[in-house]
Amino acid sequence: MSNESGAISVKNVTKQFKVFLDKGTSLKEKVLFRKRNRYENRVVLNDISLEIKKGEAVGLVGHNGCGKSTLLKLMTRILYPDQGTIEVTGRVSSLLELGAGFHPDMSGRENIYTNASIFGLTKKEIDARLDDIIAFSELEDFIDNPVRTYSSGMYMRLAFSVAINVDADVLLVDEILAVGDANFQAKCFAKMQEIKARGTTIVIVSHSLSQIEQICDRSIWIHDGKIEMDGIPRDVHPAYMDFMGKLRKAQLAKERGEEPEEEEEKTEEEKKRWGNGDARITRVAVLDDSGKENNVIRVGDPCSIKLDYEVSSKVTDAVFGIGIFRADGLNIYGSNTRIDGCRVYDIEKGGSLTIKIPSTAMLSGRYTVDLAIESGHGLPVDYWKGACEIETYSNNGDVGACRIAHEWHFTDPGLSDIR
Repeated sequence: MSNESGAISVKNVTKQFKVFLDKGTSLKEKVLFRKRNRYENRVVLNDISLEIKKGEAVGLVGHNGCGKSTLLKLMTRILYPDQGTIEVTGRVSSLLELGAGFHPDMSGRENIYTNASIFGLTKKEIDARLDDIIAFSELEDFIDNPVRTYSSGMYMRLAFSVAINVDADVLLVDEILAVGDANFQAKCFAKMQEIKARGTTIVIVSHSLSQIEQICDRSIWIHDGKIEMDGIPRDVHPAYMDFMGKLRKAQLAKERGEEPEEEEEKTEEEKKRWGNGDARITRVAVLDDSGKENNVIRVGDPCSIKLDYEVSSKVTDAVFGIGIFRADGLNIYGSNTRIDGCRVYDIEKGGSLTIKIPSTAMLSGRYTVDLAIESGHGLPVDYWKGACEIETYSNNGDVGACRIAHEWHFTDPGLSDIR
């Protein structure tokens, strides 16, 4: 590639597929009904161009059939473009079809060698990584058993472990981050962060926007084979979710035989919010330790975030969430009532919720707080980007993103413990 800092270059790429409308399956049908083999050329990617730099983590989002996975397969050279060029620099590891190349009658150990060789590793390189692959998969007791005896979770864990331990320059991931149990998934995310920190270029296709926000610096929204929007996830995702909300409303109106409602021009605040509107956050306040409204908090002091909400239609399995972001967009922390193990409940009437923070850990700076109400597993009801701000100050000189409680203890008898 001419650009030494570039990892992936996609230039004017077009890809289309033949979709047969009435195709014979047997030889007899093909001979007797030749004229029935009608098809249409469906353009999946239409003159698309993008550049991804070395070390960048990029998420591809879009509705089903928009061309995300096709683009990823073109990058891996599983498919080739009809027009345009794709250049990828360095060794590529792809997490598209986990376990492709696994033989059911071979042991897990033997399949590690087979699968890793597909990624371009020599036997010597595989020997050096073997113990790490087995340890990461947590399958030490089963590694010499045939993989046909593995559960689906064990199978996926072994395949994932191979793919992320090949020291690739470019890692391509397609909807496979929910591998194994909760503990193993957490380990996978930590590994992805480690791979990113090493400077590996990562491209992820996922419908889980939270996954992309945790890993990626950039999101590309693909719509009908073209790039609709390209930017930081917190800018791209609200626009994408707003579009999906409008699409769903139009579908429901069509099912009911109604004309879709025309959308009014949104205000700047409304552009920061999306969801089905069954409930809506009406007011947000940051409270200091005395309970007064005050968004300037000393590092280490308690504070609270109180939100009031109204309900227009019952929200089943309601989930309230919070995300805290630094001025440069770094996600400091995020959680919700489901993650924290709160009981499952529905909301039918308006109310309020207070999120108490016993010790404000964010170091001196200005932070924005996102708040959310969801229904079930991820159905947006009211997402509010930048619902409020918190400014923190301190006379301490510690550095980083947040303060971690700690103590200093010396074993030298000539020194006293320091706290």
